[in-house]
Amino acid sequence: MSSKYETVIGLEVHTELKTKSKIFCGCTTEFGGDQNTHVCPVCLGLPGAMPVLNKKVVEFAIKVGLALNCDILHFNKFDRKNYYYPDLPKNYQTSQYDLPICLNGHLDIEVNGETKRIGITRIHMEEDAGKLVHSGNTISDSNSSNVDYNRTGVPLLEIVSEPDIRSGAEAKAYVEKLRSILQYLEVSDGRMEEGSLRCDCNVSVRLRGTTEFGTRTETKNVNSLTGIQKAIEYEALRQAKLIEAGGKVDQETRTWDDAQGITLGMRKKDEENDYRYFPEPDLVPIVITDEEIEAARNALPELQDAKIARFVSEYDLSREDATILTVAKVTANYLDEAVNAGADPKTVSNWMLGDLSKMINENNLTFAQSKVSPENLAGMIALIEKGTISGKIAKKVIVSMWETGKDADTIVKEEGLVQITDTGAIEEIVKQVIANNPQPVEDFKGGNGKAIGFLVGQVMKESKGRANPGLVNELLQKFLKD
Repeated sequence: MSSKYETVIGLEVHTELKTKSKIFCGCTTEFGGDQNTHVCPVCLGLPGAMPVLNKKVVEFAIKVGLALNCDILHFNKFDRKNYYYPDLPKNYQTSQYDLPICLNGHLDIEVNGETKRIGITRIHMEEDAGKLVHSGNTISDSNSSNVDYNRTGVPLLEIVSEPDIRSGAEAKAYVEKLRSILQYLEVSDGRMEEGSLRCDCNVSVRLRGTTEFGTRTETKNVNSLTGIQKAIEYEALRQAKLIEAGGKVDQETRTWDDAQGITLGMRKKDEENDYRYFPEPDLVPIVITDEEIEAARNALPELQDAKIARFVSEYDLSREDATILTVAKVTANYLDEAVNAGADPKTVSNWMLGDLSKMINENNLTFAQSKVSPENLAGMIALIEKGTISGKIAKKVIVSMWETGKDADTIVKEEGLVQITDTGAIEEIVKQVIANNPQPVEDFKGGNGKAIGFLVGQVMKESKGRANPGLVNELLQKFLKD
């Protein structure tokens, strides 16, 4: 987009909470299942059915609010948000309006090495709607849609940011960090592909240097990090081109078509007064005490920012590595467990970011599902440090550990991978390699120091990677100078 315009972005992130039952009834929140099988009179809004608030939802909301530096309102209430849409069986959504549970928070993000604070306007509790099952890829290219009410009544938190975000990259970083916090708190699994974390992107553009907001559009239910960034970048560019051509941006709700990489208009955007909010008469207000807030604060886990600081100060990792290793709680826990088993933190970090990450990614797993346990990784590192195996042999060992589940000590003994440290045995191999490779020997003696690297490789090949590399170098230097 032209530097003439500035993008202004506010995000509404909806996260489903990991409660076993829905927010106002006892139906399961389990993902999947045949359509319209996880429902009851309450979540279907049948006449005479009365809601009862799930206490766990309130506890989760307090935890999230504290983690995002919010004020927790001691007195808050539910309201009815009235609108008609096929996936809303009651024709209203039970949500929170003027007295939400959390207000005035913030989240610090890092983009291109710079830290930026994004304000959080509010966090409120509400029920999820159902799901339209389209015949096509999106609502825009579908001939028909069915409604599945299994998701109706699943507890949601809506986290509303201030319009402090200025690019798609910042928006992606914000949602990624927010998802990490929710997963650390264990209140949401954050699985965007399953719809348990979705984002509405409010986007407008204005002339750079001005303070007045432009007309915004809302792109609904974007459910991937790359999708959020691309949808914002496309929408900002679309609006700027429209203005440059003398057109006018309409305040509307849009949808993101990931296949085409474009946003599409859906309907006119409603204003707040169109929803005719009024207090929910079937639910009593919620009163939260100072004692309950402090108990929740004291129970908060170590979050990503604190883990990064600890990994840098205690484990001497680079900030970049520490950040990568703490995005997911399960990854950070794996590192801690391997270190607690006696391994050097930097060495663990290198294996996690290298060979182990490769195998985990290839198998579409997480570190919590790794077939090499933290204790077994620590055991392999101990063998390297004792000189029992070399780093090159370890690369074979870790593959065998992954495939068999056995520990490194067992694999090394069964496969005869113990490093050769006997000087006499290595001398024989070195002499043979020197005799078989006269040209590299001449090159080295002629002043080409790099030629020794080839000879080292040949010795390691002949020893099947078992020769001690340091001893090989030492013996080659000795015999080549004689």
